Amino acid sequence: MVEQQPGKQSGAQKPVPDDPLLWPFAAARLAMDSCFWWLERGPAEQDDSTLSWTTPSTVALELATMRLRDCSQTRSGQPALVCAPYALHRALIADFAPGHSVVQSLQTGGIDRVYLTDWRSATPDMRYLSIDSYLGDLNVAIDEIGAPVDLVGLCQGGWLSLLYAARFPAKVRRLVLVGAPVDLSIESSLCRLTRNAPEMVYDQLVARGGGNVRGEEMLRFWSKAPDRDDIVTALQRDLSDAEGAALLARFDRWNAETLDLPGKYYLEIVNRIFRENQIAGSSFIALGRTVDPRDVKAPVFLLAGLDDEVVPAAQALATAGLLGTPPAFIAAASEPSNHLGLFMGARTHAHAWPRIAAWLRDDLSGVLARSA
Repeated sequence: MVEQQPGKQSGAQKPVPDDPLLWPFAAARLAMDSCFWWLERGPAEQDDSTLSWTTPSTVALELATMRLRDCSQTRSGQPALVCAPYALHRALIADFAPGHSVVQSLQTGGIDRVYLTDWRSATPDMRYLSIDSYLGDLNVAIDEIGAPVDLVGLCQGGWLSLLYAARFPAKVRRLVLVGAPVDLSIESSLCRLTRNAPEMVYDQLVARGGGNVRGEEMLRFWSKAPDRDDIVTALQRDLSDAEGAALLARFDRWNAETLDLPGKYYLEIVNRIFRENQIAGSSFIALGRTVDPRDVKAPVFLLAGLDDEVVPAAQALATAGLLGTPPAFIAAASEPSNHLGLFMGARTHAHAWPRIAAWLRDDLSGVLARSA
């Protein structure tokens, strides 16, 4: 049986998601509210962040799409790879600050070998990279780490992780999906926005970026940047003391450091995933093969936010019904959190992430016996 922590669904959804993780999909509103002809091109994105990582790491591998960061404390043991979202902001979302870090919480929970996908900002020569390009490099990274891995997908890193697990089931021991949009037939403000915008809007956005989608442009013209209250809600703590002020300043800097996305990759997400719902419909072709979520037989943990307006809890948890994993090996939990709070929130890191780490360590040998 799927286990879910009690809680209520959030109330009415806002018409447009305020969460910065998925701002690229607000392109429709951006384009319709702005005239493309008066937008000026800004300077090219820098590939390196000015912010330091919370957890010490080394670069295990340099690929076209990412740096594979090795945060491991030992050279042996079961590896976990955190697949960060590639959606406007940097992978520091998974290692934001002490008490607000997915990497740190996994390590504290006894996962000694942790890796992270540090996605690169798209350069002009990356404009034709596709979802297959990212799946291919993810496969190279996992081969470098040593399969099978425990794959932890955050937000859009979640659907990428699910595609990978369905395409290469023998290479994923366990799968964790956190606030991951997979079945887009389940209504959300983001789905409505993406479906209702004319296709030319997205094409124009890519053209404006010279073949890429420019994160700086979208951030600059986004109608509602997160204010102090939004950041308090995301970090789930008071920011009035000196430590809080430092976190607030760090968040502002992280939010301002955007990534560009390859135009082809972006349009495939809009059309194949959000508009056509190909993953849930078992029609997505990944690296030459049509993949079916039922090909995923590994144990799966789903984490949803009860106040998540970007990926509503009903959408995040519905993934359980698409998988080939036996119900006894599916765990699910809902936290009183908005979208960013699932990855950055202090309460979520105090409650949900220790449970995920314990689930990854559990040999699950007694699960079938208890369900028999």
